[in-house]
Formats: sequence, structure tokens, C-alpha cells
Amino acid sequence: MLSKFISLITIIFILSPINISFSQTPENFIKDVTTKASEILKKNIDKSQKSEELIELAKQSVDIKGIGRYTLGKHKKSITNDQLIEYEILFNQYFLKSFSSRLSEYSDPKINVLNQKYLNDKYTMVSSILVGDDKRPEIKIEWRVYTKDPDKLLIRDLIIEGLSLARTQREEFNSVIQGADGNINILFDNLRNFNNS
Repeated sequence: MLSKFISLITIIFILSPINISFSQTPENFIKDVTTKASEILKKNIDKSQKSEELIELAKQSVDIKGIGRYTLGKHKKSITNDQLIEYEILFNQYFLKSFSSRLSEYSDPKINVLNQKYLNDKYTMVSSILVGDDKRPEIKIEWRVYTKDPDKLLIRDLIIEGLSLARTQREEFNSVIQGADGNINILFDNLRNFNNS
């Protein structure tokens, strides 16, 4: 259930900025994100230090809370406020651990940012290419950038070769809950087990 999202997180976080204030376009935001992350991954420091730096970047450049609420889907309406708070804590831990556990697979990813497409006042899509090499093919990546606050742009989703990874994760979470006859605590248990593994 968690494997697809781990891959999402891995790709999201080969790319993220330390402190980007916004007087720039979403396209330049993603360029800065990918450049900063690449610089961290090329540093001559151990994996745990890289992980710490990238986690800090993720907290600043990705809307983890927004993604978490989206992936909870319709079940957000049927849970208590205490359950929502618990879920957001578990999801935040899950999100950050997921990508950091895969960092060793990437050393110097190259992302070519191509263009941006305005969708509405809240979202702009930025198109890019993850350059292929001997180990992996070229991959088309679209970034859904949340632009409601122009001074604090955030990544809300990645569309990899046409597949929305946030939507895929929502479907997986829903499948777990439905398989447990609507008992959301089973999802919490799965997230907790992953976080503690």
C-alpha cells in the first residue's frame, strides 16, 4: 500500500529549496527547488546528514498538510477532530520517512524545467524532464504548484508520465479503509507501523 507513495516522495524530494521567498514565477521556483536539492545530494556528507537537510527543505517547499488532507479524501468528513490531528501527525512522519529512506538511490539527478501553465489563482503546472541515464529512462514530470500565497509557493502534487501521485495515494488509502469496513484506525495502524519500522 505504501510503495507507490514512497516512489512519489523519492522523486519529489530529489528537489527542494531551503528558503525561497516568492517574488518569482512557479517555473523559477521549481528550478530553484531542483538546483538546491541537487547541490545537497552532491555534498560530501553522510546519508543521515543529507536526509536531515532534505527533510528541512521538504518542510519548507512542500505542502505536506495539504497533500495529507487530500489523500484522506472523503474520509476527512467522517472523522473526529482528534482523529484528524492524529492522522496529520502520522502522515507528516510517513511522508518525511518515505523519501529519506530512498535517498541513497540518487546522487545527482538532473531536472530540466521546460515551462509553466497557469490553471487558476490557486494552481500553476510546471513541466519538466528528469534526464535519463544508464540506470533510468527519461521521465516527464509535471509539478502542481499551489500559488494562493504568492510569497509562499508550495508543491502540492507531481504528475509522473500522466499519473497523479497524490491521487494514486488517495486511492490506496481509500482501499485500505474500505477493506477494513470503513475503520480508519487500520490506516492509522499501517502508517504507524511504517513510521516505527
